[in-house]
Amino acid sequence: MADVLFKKISFIGIGLIGSSLARVIRRDGLAKEVVACARTEETRKKALDLNLVDNVTDNIALAVKDAELVILCTPIGAYEAVTKNMSGSLKPGAIVSDVGSVKRAVIEAVAKNIPKGVHFVPCHPIAGTENSGPDAGFDTLFEDRWMIITPVKGTDETAIERVAELWRRTGSNIEYMDPDHHDQVLAITSHVPHLIAYTIVGTATDLEERLRSEVIKFAAGGFRDFTRIAASDPIMWRDIFLNNKDAVLEMLGRLTEDLGGLQRAIRNGDGDSLQSLFVRTREIRRSVIEAGQHIPPKPPNGA
Repeated sequence: MADVLFKKISFIGIGLIGSSLARVIRRDGLAKEVVACARTEETRKKALDLNLVDNVTDNIALAVKDAELVILCTPIGAYEAVTKNMSGSLKPGAIVSDVGSVKRAVIEAVAKNIPKGVHFVPCHPIAGTENSGPDAGFDTLFEDRWMIITPVKGTDETAIERVAELWRRTGSNIEYMDPDHHDQVLAITSHVPHLIAYTIVGTATDLEERLRSEVIKFAAGGFRDFTRIAASDPIMWRDIFLNNKDAVLEMLGRLTEDLGGLQRAIRNGDGDSLQSLFVRTREIRRSVIEAGQHIPPKPPNGA
């Protein structure tokens, strides 16, 4: 099989991202064997029923045995314990990678548990939906999306390229980035917007009953978008905020200052300042459209 990139790939966790990648691997024959490790019997059964993998287990050491590539797809908070449990079972030359939305904290939690002769290649696919679980995935999730790779100094270049090639086969565009810079960029482009969405939707649920029902009934486009974002996996996002707290708090500080300026402009009737901001942000939206990043990924059937 000329297209085989790895003899055995093991997924530790198999939710939206892992199952979407597994679908591509199975579709294109990129691995001879695919294994998933999951805590619950329901998830393991679902992965088998969907033909995402060849075998399933709840034993991490067994899952990674003889694997050429191990991909961490659990919430970030579990990475340290997971890699500690798998450390003694990783074969020499194996590659460990991940799909987490935070990189510096991940590197600090994982790198110390990677044995000599095993390579760690941290990754972050900029793709997703508000849905979770193995049945939420689809094989076009990563097409024309960015895959950010944040290798640490001294990582084997061949290992990095093998991981990059796997993601290229999904249709991803590859970008290499410093881990700390990645965390700052994602804090403003993803993490803080999610935090704002959770806050606004939370505020709406705290309104008195009559007003709350009308908010839901007459939800305009903006609020609907916030509810979609706020429906994302709560455990995953809890771990993201706790593990990227410095960058998130820095961006929240800047946002708080900007909100203060908007309050003053509204209070003082300063229409020029408001219009100036709105013109500038409109240009950002146009830039996002020109970059092709305005269309959310959808399954082939549009569901």
